[in-house]
Amino acid sequence: MNRLAALREPSTRKLLFSAGLSWLFDAMDVGMVSFIIAAIAVDWHLGAQQIGLVAAINSIGMAAGAVVAGSLADRYGRRSILIWTLLIFSAASGLSALVSSFVALCILRFIAGFGLGGELPVASTLVSESVPQNERGRAVVLLESFWAFGWILSALIAYFVIPDYGWRIAFVISALPAFYALYLRRAIQDSPRYMAAVQQKPLPFRQRVASVWSSKYRRSTITLWVLWFTVVFSYYGMFLWLPTVMVMKGYGLVKSFQYVLIITLAQLPGYFTAAYFIEKIGRKFVLVTYLVLTAISAIWFGMAESEGMLIAAGICLSFFNLGAWGGMYAYTPELYPTEVRSTGVGLAASFGRIGGVIGPYLVGMLVARETAMTTIFTVFFVAILLGAFVVLFWGRETKGIDPDSPPV
Repeated sequence: MNRLAALREPSTRKLLFSAGLSWLFDAMDVGMVSFIIAAIAVDWHLGAQQIGLVAAINSIGMAAGAVVAGSLADRYGRRSILIWTLLIFSAASGLSALVSSFVALCILRFIAGFGLGGELPVASTLVSESVPQNERGRAVVLLESFWAFGWILSALIAYFVIPDYGWRIAFVISALPAFYALYLRRAIQDSPRYMAAVQQKPLPFRQRVASVWSSKYRRSTITLWVLWFTVVFSYYGMFLWLPTVMVMKGYGLVKSFQYVLIITLAQLPGYFTAAYFIEKIGRKFVLVTYLVLTAISAIWFGMAESEGMLIAAGICLSFFNLGAWGGMYAYTPELYPTEVRSTGVGLAASFGRIGGVIGPYLVGMLVARETAMTTIFTVFFVAILLGAFVVLFWGRETKGIDPDSPPV
């Protein structure tokens, strides 16, 4: 059987596409927020700290959603929790179109973030458990590649819809994924691994958390928590501010949206190259290499002034950062056995979302104090390198290893 035969199986393709579309809608919503907040800031005369607060509250919701949904998915199944989280974030995003105050917007962004944060680790766990071992990493990175399509879609909506029809219509569009949940009810099933494990009585939540932090998995858990924190901190700190940073560098709102769309397109080859290398060479290679190159791109972007340099640095930042995200989502479920996998993934993602709270809010504070962009992006440079070095020296390679086998 050739290397991609497993991914060509109709059932595998259907699962990957079905879960991938839910991932796309997640990315569309997150991306839309970065564009919408730039437009709302103009309409409502928001300051830099308020812009950072919206992004931070969204990440607080994602942190809560990741740990709650991850735990519930180990108890009630990946499929049902995936559908419910999709409904939660779609409803909250749609209702955001009706807000007339900053407080109401923050409340709804917390609820939307809860659904978003819950869906992502559950979807990656479902796909990781449902494909053959030799294609597991590639399948999860390809799942993560749908994130790029979601961001591209959000950039297109921002470019063609927001300037002419306003940001409220963009929020209405972000509610449409709720209808997709009806399709998911029939399209996907829980993984065979989960169905086999669930025949036994599920472990209580406290016992699952204890297992994640037991001597068998403690080193892996620490590695993952540091990795998730540094990646999420830098990603949300940089990318949720990207359209606003472009405006601050002197480009108009529409021009900024156009540049961010170009930069976002680079996410796709970033994912696809990571998908190739992750099975060819290994998880640690992809994570360490792509993170180091992300750090270099970040400092370059912070120093860039001309249009050409900004776009070139932004393309590299987008390419390597999102490739690293794909590697991280593939790597995380492989470090835990089935009975605690979704809990372990959810806890790591939840801790990472704390970085997603701090990152954008920190940028808001620094911008309000008129801190130079080079200094701000130096912070992300250091954080990303920290994550890369922790994986390099502490991470264990999981390529070709059965996740239900105990670590050695």
